[in-house]
Amino acid sequence: MQKESDQKNMDPKILRASTAEEHRLEQDAQRARNWKRWGPYLSERQWATVREDYSADGNCWDYFPHDHARSRAYRWGEDGLLGITDRQCRLCFALALWNGKDPILKERLFGLTGPEGNHGEDVKELYYYLDSTPTHCYMKALYKYPQAEYPYGWLVEENRRRGLGAPEFELIDTGVFNEDRYFDIFAEYSKASENDILIRLTIANRGPEKATLHLLPTLWFRNTWSWGKISEECTSKPLIGLEDEGLAHVHHNQLGDYQLAYEGNATPLFTENETNSARLHGYPNAQPFVKDAFHEYVVHGQTHSVNPAETGTKFAPHYVLEMEPGQSQIVRLRLSAKGKVRGDAFADFDKIFAQRMKETDEFYDAISPAGIDEEAKKVARQGYAGLLWSKQFYDYVIRDWLAGDPAQPPPPPERKFGRNHEWMHLFNRDIISMPDKWEYPWFAAWDLAFHMIPFSKIDPHFAKRQLILFLREWYMHPNGRIPAYEFAFGDVNPPVHAWAAWRVYKMTGPRGQRDTAFLESVFQKLLLNFTWWVNRKDAEGNNIFSGGFLGLDNIGVFDRSKPLPTGGFLQQADGTAWMGFYCLTMLSMAIELAETNPVYEDMASKFFEQFVAITDAMNSLGGSGLWDEQEGFYYDQLKVDDQMIPLRTRSLIGLLPLIAVENLESAKIDKLPGFKKRMEWFLNYRKDLAQLITYCDVCPSTGDRMLAIPTRERLRRVLRYMLDENEFLSPYGLRSVSRVHRDKPYVFSVGNEE
Repeated sequence: MQKESDQKNMDPKILRASTAEEHRLEQDAQRARNWKRWGPYLSERQWATVREDYSADGNCWDYFPHDHARSRAYRWGEDGLLGITDRQCRLCFALALWNGKDPILKERLFGLTGPEGNHGEDVKELYYYLDSTPTHCYMKALYKYPQAEYPYGWLVEENRRRGLGAPEFELIDTGVFNEDRYFDIFAEYSKASENDILIRLTIANRGPEKATLHLLPTLWFRNTWSWGKISEECTSKPLIGLEDEGLAHVHHNQLGDYQLAYEGNATPLFTENETNSARLHGYPNAQPFVKDAFHEYVVHGQTHSVNPAETGTKFAPHYVLEMEPGQSQIVRLRLSAKGKVRGDAFADFDKIFAQRMKETDEFYDAISPAGIDEEAKKVARQGYAGLLWSKQFYDYVIRDWLAGDPAQPPPPPERKFGRNHEWMHLFNRDIISMPDKWEYPWFAAWDLAFHMIPFSKIDPHFAKRQLILFLREWYMHPNGRIPAYEFAFGDVNPPVHAWAAWRVYKMTGPRGQRDTAFLESVFQKLLLNFTWWVNRKDAEGNNIFSGGFLGLDNIGVFDRSKPLPTGGFLQQADGTAWMGFYCLTMLSMAIELAETNPVYEDMASKFFEQFVAITDAMNSLGGSGLWDEQEGFYYDQLKVDDQMIPLRTRSLIGLLPLIAVENLESAKIDKLPGFKKRMEWFLNYRKDLAQLITYCDVCPSTGDRMLAIPTRERLRRVLRYMLDENEFLSPYGLRSVSRVHRDKPYVFSVGNEE
């Protein structure tokens, strides 16, 4: 129970928290208690990532394949099956499994690399994120493990054989789940306190016959000692040892001392998280116990592969579970800081689990909209679970990565001027929301911006900190560019960061009680990013923007990430629309901040006039801008020398101008005399603009003004396409490309090529 004296000294926000989980969130946000130190931060794929690639040609898929992962120590992270780690990924826990038939121990999820998959990289497993709270005080996930041999080779060969137009060949298509011959493996985690984690593994035989499962709940240290230097990250070698029957002791210079208690009849196995050079490179290992020792011990019966001294940096109790049809077995473990648990580690185990599960229900009941039915609530809750389980420790320091490590072979000289060499300032070592921890186990800046909208409903502090993080000087380029993703930090994504920050700001507090310090912080840094866009992506300084990729990689005539085969450059309808959208978001922020600080009135004027300039250019530059009067749609234009060539593909590119719309409330504008005076002067001075754009329509009843890119008539014409079932509208939402192109494909000829 909280002491009365502690409550008096506690921040009022903590006292106002309505549920136990909200209380913990406030404690963590104010650094009163470190509830988020441990979480699902372990990646599901570290192999074949850019970070682990030290090749000359940048082919990360081949440099570190899946076949190496069980034997080769990672430099920049770890991966595992339904696992957890601390926020610096020092000590990791995950599952390892063997069904008695597979050629390898199942320690990580398998899937196809980019070149192997007929639709790119593709995980080939069945696993599900079932539940989690934002502090990860309760988490649950499920993995379905076939009892038949896992068809590694078949999946690779069949998908490689199939073309782009064919469906993907999935694990379930192989028949390994026929007759329900598989194990359901549920992993649940519950925190008694910040550094006391209860682990419950429930294994169910779903098949019609008796089956055996080898279960190895594995605890190991990320290898931070083999690189020939001591630093904040590269530490002296830690140690795991057997303290007593059913109890392993863990020591790390930074993390401190921990213990792992485990129940049942299990054989303790120890090895080192060190590369098996003999297997991979053909030369002797520096010491006898290596990363793939448990694989050799379990699958091949090589008992000499594990350390008989029962010490190392990788440990697992080895359970052999004989299970009747329909039978379930539970294995319980407890990972806790030394001294946290005294006596029987499992005496209060079930009670703590029950309490945390009850608190999880209360939390989601509290945040769910009133009147929502139970089925919808379950869908939302599992969606939140997917978000929360997709947080990952991400470590990538460009300067160190390019230079290599003293104890490793020097990297090829080509790398110094290869991928990401222009991002020498970049220093990533954080917990970050991932698009997916297997298929995309690296951050994508514009994906993350969208993630933060639902995150703001369950963990506002995390949402704000993530958005701020990408604007910090060790992320954002000195020129103002936001890093895109590790394959090419310099790629250009839609500028949605400002919109996400504005939405999070409004969603996390009622008017008058919002976090203006957060808004001001992001606004100042976003000015740098906006200026980068204006200076770098407006090729002729006329407020028509290029941008490049912009997230729409499958609907254009050209690959917009590469130089055009025609020469010249694209004037992009979506790039220009995104900038109009960006302008309006910055205008809204500036008006909000100007209510308490008149300095921002000038910034509001700047973005108001910039939006009008962009809108004017989009609608009238060179006669009609990017608008096609004959077809009633916005199109990209290819400019080669002085020739303008419209690219008449009807796609989302031409619908995006509709997203840039904002309402200027007269009540707010009246409170900003400097902005109002400048706006009225501008409206009077540029009366000509009203013919082509809806840049300041006035609502008769309120006096509010609407800003938008198209005129009312042009809006109607675009909507005719958008709401036509033979064009964009489908039973499942809007198509990316108009249905009309199914029968009338757009063909663009360049020389002898189409």
